[in-house]
Amino acid sequence: MTSLYVHVPFCVKKCSYCAFYSVPYTAPIIADSKIFGSVDGADHMLLSDPASDLVFVYLRGLERELELRAKEASQGVSSLFIGGGTPTVLNASQLDRLLNLIYRYYFKALSRTDSTELSDPIRDPRIHTSRTGQVLEKTIECNPGTLDREKLMLCRTYGINRISLGAQSFDDRLLKSIDRIHTVEDIHRSVTLIRQSGIDNLNLDLIFGLPGQRMGDWQDTLRQAIALSPEHLSLYALTLEEDTPLHKEYAYSQAGSPDCKETLDGLNSRNRLDRLPDDDLQADMYEWAVSYLQSCGYGRYEVSNFARPGFECKHNRSYWRGQDYIGLGPGAVSCLNNVRTRNPEDIAGYTRILESGQRPLDPSATEVLTREQQISEFMMLGLRTADGIDTAEFSAKFQTEIQDIYGQILQNYIDRDIFRLAEGRLKINPACFFVLNAVLVDFIL
Repeated sequence: MTSLYVHVPFCVKKCSYCAFYSVPYTAPIIADSKIFGSVDGADHMLLSDPASDLVFVYLRGLERELELRAKEASQGVSSLFIGGGTPTVLNASQLDRLLNLIYRYYFKALSRTDSTELSDPIRDPRIHTSRTGQVLEKTIECNPGTLDREKLMLCRTYGINRISLGAQSFDDRLLKSIDRIHTVEDIHRSVTLIRQSGIDNLNLDLIFGLPGQRMGDWQDTLRQAIALSPEHLSLYALTLEEDTPLHKEYAYSQAGSPDCKETLDGLNSRNRLDRLPDDDLQADMYEWAVSYLQSCGYGRYEVSNFARPGFECKHNRSYWRGQDYIGLGPGAVSCLNNVRTRNPEDIAGYTRILESGQRPLDPSATEVLTREQQISEFMMLGLRTADGIDTAEFSAKFQTEIQDIYGQILQNYIDRDIFRLAEGRLKINPACFFVLNAVLVDFIL
């Protein structure tokens, strides 16, 4: 069954390492006259309440896309993930509108032809289930400092049963080094509110390899995270994503030009790159985390994801298994029947296209996956997981044996005990997870 992702492209402030499409919640916008009409003969108008009006444009466009594309999941969806951005940066009224729209078009609580609001959804069991009666995993991303009781009650009302909280670190100094706006105190306050709301499936996102981060800092972060008893943790090594401020600092620092120092000072006076942990330290951080989390009852089921038994993220698992997914909102990606598409990363443009009755597509990002691409992605995604790849499923899906495709390359990795083939499953040696990306490049056809 198809999973559903909804992108909410608003943040209080863009983090220096983030490559996802988002705009500041308080940013002014010049609205295109084709959406709002002209004023005094001018082609564009500056809106009086920038944050509120930009969200209004987004929600209007999202409603059009929900209506246009609901038929793509005629049997319902297997899971919901509302990400961003920071969905909970929206005020309570805006969040209510967002959640109501999603459930009106994609869940059982309201039929697609019903234009009424939910009367008392928290008492309606249909809001928590699919059209087939299954209780679904429904996740919303949050950042510390953007939650309150009213927003959490809205989430509960609309069946949200999992929260992914962007904690990143339990060290105020390190949070500041990557331009996060929250503090450790905000993390604790948010977790308390989440637990008081009755949500019992909490993920904490954490980053290692931060500027100036030492092994002791990372160990302290994990210990504080575990003290909060989350059901799930996602651990990511800091990466220098292209076109982010952090990547630009790196590019300028490598240029060696006389203007390098001046440029770096303009971007960030701290030159964080001098303080990034090296690869060996990052590897040590990862291996310590794996051992520590396993001792605390968290199993590693994917290279970056750890969970207590029964709390593995169903939505992300559907991605790793190569299942279809629908992405809604500006910048969201969909993949249906081996055709991958992306919406334009522009709120006004996205809404303008939908107002004309067309589906918003970035033509440069539309791709019909070849058989070779499908095989490559099946391997790269499946091998990231502890379950690995079912060789019989591979054969049924691609009408050929896995050894017929990868032959000697695969055998070399098995001989070196990097991969293990047993009982019909191909898996990575657990000791090699941290270097997995370097291995997977050999499986791209």
